[in-house]
Order: sequence, then C-alpha cells, then structure tokens
Amino acid sequence: MARPSSPPTSTADNIKPSPNSEWHYHPPIPIDNNPLFSWPIRWKDTLIYYRDSWLVVSEGTIFVLLAVLSWRFFSPEIESAQNLDWSWVGGIWLRNFMVLLGVAGVLHYYFFARKQQGTELKYVPSFMSKGNRFLFNNQLWDNMFYALVSGVLIWSCYEVLMFWAMANGYVQMITFQDHPIWFILALPLIFIWIAFHFYCVHRLLHVKFLYGPIHSLHHRNIATGPFSGVSMHPVEHLFYFSSVLIHLVVPTHPVHIIFHLFALSLGAVFGHTGFDALLVKNKKRLAIGHFHHQLHHRYFDCNYGSVDMPWDKWFGTFHDGSQNAMKRIRASRKL
Repeated sequence: MARPSSPPTSTADNIKPSPNSEWHYHPPIPIDNNPLFSWPIRWKDTLIYYRDSWLVVSEGTIFVLLAVLSWRFFSPEIESAQNLDWSWVGGIWLRNFMVLLGVAGVLHYYFFARKQQGTELKYVPSFMSKGNRFLFNNQLWDNMFYALVSGVLIWSCYEVLMFWAMANGYVQMITFQDHPIWFILALPLIFIWIAFHFYCVHRLLHVKFLYGPIHSLHHRNIATGPFSGVSMHPVEHLFYFSSVLIHLVVPTHPVHIIFHLFALSLGAVFGHTGFDALLVKNKKRLAIGHFHHQLHHRYFDCNYGSVDMPWDKWFGTFHDGSQNAMKRIRASRKL
C-alpha cells in the first residue's frame, strides 16, 4: 500500500510519454515526500498537500465517504456485535467483498479491459500478463483470487475483531458529538500511522527467509493492475492488515476502523493501477497512481514506505526517481 507520489493536481502536466526510456510516463522528478516533515517545514507546500488530499475529490475523501456509508447502511449496530454471529460477521465480509470487487473491478474495466485512457499517464506500456508464474496461468485471475479470497477474509476478520472488542468495552469508543476535533484529526493521522507500520512490515518482508516463501508472491506482479494491490500471500495479509490493531489502544469510532481498512485495501488498489491519474478532457481529475511505490516494484530495494512520512529518507532507502538516486541505490547493493 502507498499514497500518491505527489499532491493531486487538476492540470495535466507532463502527460506525454517520458523521454526517459525506463518509463512510459512519470510525474515530475524528483518526487517528494509529505512536506510537513521537511526541515525547515515548507508551510505553503504542506497546506497545498493537505488541501489536495482532503478538500477535493481524492483517495482520502473517497475513503471517508465509503466509510461513512458503510457504517451507516452496511454495518451492524455496535451493541449487536457483542456476540459473534454469522448474521453480522457475514455481512461485514460480504460488504468488503463487494467493495473491493466493485472498486478494483471498475478500475480494471476502465483502464485495462476497455483501455479507455490507452497508455496516457501509464507508468509502463504493458498491461496484464499471462504465464505459469501465476495461478491459472493468468495474472488477472491470480490477483483476483488472492485479493478476494485471502485478502477480504483476513481484512474482515480484523474488522470483526475490532467491532467485537468495541462492543464489549475492551476498546474505548468515541463519538463525533463528544470529540469533534479528534474525530476529524484522527483521519489524516491514520495515514501517518499506516506509513510507519507499512515501512516496518515491508522491510521485514524483504528479509530473505520471509521474502522467498511469502512476499515474492506479490512481487510477481511487475506490470501491476488494480487487483495486484491486495494480491498477497495470506501471511502477508496478516502482517499488512494488522495496522488496524492501533485502535485497540487509541480511542476512535467504527468509522475510523472502516476508513483505516479501506485506506489499506482500496489504497493499494489505487496505488497498483499503474496510471498516475484519471484523465477527463485531458485534465487530471483524480490522482490514483503511486509512482513512489511503482519505483519499488521496479528496483525492489527502495521505497518500502509511502510518501506520508519520510521513513525511506531517514533510513537511506528513498528513491526519488532521479539518476542520482539510482546510482546511490546501486552503490548500496555493492556494500
């Protein structure tokens, strides 16, 4: 899972294929991290970053809307979650299955099946692959299987655990009426926590004894598609979605839990679509690509985290897309 490699924009900058032969398209290089963590802090850039993340149509606002609708119409009353019962447990699983299938399915249909945008703003020109390295010899079916079978199941199990714990008083639940400022502030802070957790877990999964049997399954996807984002080994799903356990100690609301899990699952869907943005009348209307993470799929030992926090910069694993960064990464491999 990763976040946009640069703040969303409404203008179609650099939409032609890049002269850099390594990429069919790339956003302006060098890419940056959340400017909030620069020093000295670039306040103007930080305001633009958060404005374009939360005050326009973006991943953040889409996930908030989906979380509110899911809580309001497709989740159990918290009191009814005191006892584990298939009526509400199965409902959560079905809701998550349909949301993932719907969002990833629509993106796949638009960008891959119909090729409505062609290769405009696509990082690499190739689309989905076939071959015996995938289940069913087909990348799409392979990705759908791991995402919808293992991914949705484990994601839903974590959500059921959180709802059950909150219903039984093991977790403190807040309301918007009692804590309006924290209720809103918790949303962007969830992205900050995800960035930290993802970096730690991702670095761990690249350790040799875990990479081969577990994480390599995800890295079979060189040219990625929407379902590639949550296409992981079941053990990796356990690591990846464990980020939501922070709500066991931090008082929040069920909307935050649902939002958190959407940010993990649907954020990965957006981030692996392989296009930098959705174009409407030659203008970027929705930033969906995560070039920061695309660099990880290309070069492997860099960009383990996301742009919401500069963990890669702090630990020397940041690749900003430039040739200097490539030289530094290659030099580190020789050590």
